[in-house]
Amino acid sequence: MGRGVHLHSALKRGLQPGDSLYLWGRRGFEALERWAQENGSPLIRVEDGFIRSVGLGSDLTQPFSLVFDRQGIYFDPTRPSDLESLLERGEFNETLLERARRLRHRILEEKFSKYNVPTGASLEVPAGRQIILVPGQVEDDASIRYGGEGMSNLELLRLVRESAPEAYILYKPHPDVLAGNRIGHIPEAEARRYCDQIVTEVGLDTVLERADAVHTITSLVGFEALMRGKEVATYGMPFYAGWGLTRDRRRCKRRTRKLTLDELVAGTLILYPRYLNPETLRPCDVEQTLEGLAGRKRRLERSRWLRWGMRLRNLPIRTVQRMRIIVKRLGT
Repeated sequence: MGRGVHLHSALKRGLQPGDSLYLWGRRGFEALERWAQENGSPLIRVEDGFIRSVGLGSDLTQPFSLVFDRQGIYFDPTRPSDLESLLERGEFNETLLERARRLRHRILEEKFSKYNVPTGASLEVPAGRQIILVPGQVEDDASIRYGGEGMSNLELLRLVRESAPEAYILYKPHPDVLAGNRIGHIPEAEARRYCDQIVTEVGLDTVLERADAVHTITSLVGFEALMRGKEVATYGMPFYAGWGLTRDRRRCKRRTRKLTLDELVAGTLILYPRYLNPETLRPCDVEQTLEGLAGRKRRLERSRWLRWGMRLRNLPIRTVQRMRIIVKRLGT
């Protein structure tokens, strides 16, 4: 189906010059983008926020945070984004930084992450060795295409092993890949050539507690590791790289400012996203979203029936996602 069909459909539905156009992620809609430029219509890209839901986005779980970006989108370093501009030129007064500190401590205390999938398994690692976490990513994700130059999970593992031959390397596959919803699986035998342990049933917060460092392409796990005071090395150019807080293999010339951790948190979690209250579904601040997500997490952790219901709900969704992956592979 040609991309022009989207413009034709939008015009039939009443699109007028000057109307705002909202496009998901970094997908290319050339005809729409050209029309917007010619007709003075703002083009706004939309994506999930960084504290999203209780459950995976690929399971079609409702998001409670979104970002709306008028310049680009945060995971594409090939062009500026509203988040990059906030971090490069924004003003962070002491009131905002104190709020960011409180927010960061709460995230750590209550073990919040992007998806907040409950898991209680423990993790054993050897004493006396450097522990490096390598988070897997969805390999056809836009953040890999634009921010990671197409690097694969296996290539990342190989580079990490070469850079740290004596380290104990943990590889944690992306939850969407583990669920069978997205592309990025590494056969165990291949992964074991470069890592010491594959972590599948242990929650991210538990793994980050045991890790000394995180090596990643562009994963949000790197940002979550920074909030926990961990060393982070990036092999692509995620939004949190280039500000003096990470060890980076790539550079972005537009990023010249040296940020503190709380300035990064303030821009990324307070100023950039928009939030919904999980209980009322009304716009709110990040703290209210965390409060609502905490309640959902507690209910899910305490109720075996709720967890069973979630698995039952996700089953047909994951079946369709797996079929899409098979069709995509057959077509390549």
